[in-house]
Amino acid sequence: MTRYVVRFMKNVRGGNGHEAEICQSSIEIEAFSQADAAELAKIRFCECERLKDWSLHADRVQIIDAEFPSFKA
Repeated sequence: MTRYVVRFMKNVRGGNGHEAEICQSSIEIEAFSQADAAELAKIRFCECERLKDWSLHADRVQIIDAEFPSFKA
C-alpha cells in the first residue's frame, strides 16, 4: 500500500473580493490507489466533522503521494 496525503480544499471569497483556496483539513492515509485514498479520506473527514457529505465543507480533494523517493548514492 502507498501512503497519501488527502487535502480538503475550499474556495472562499475575502472581504476584498479576492478568491482564495483554503485547506479545510488534511488526512494522511494508506491505500492501494489514489481513488481508494480519496474515498477512505472522505469517510474519515465526514466522521471527524460529523457531516453526512464531505462537500458541505470542501469543494474538492487534492491527493499527494506521501512516499519519499529513495536516493541512491
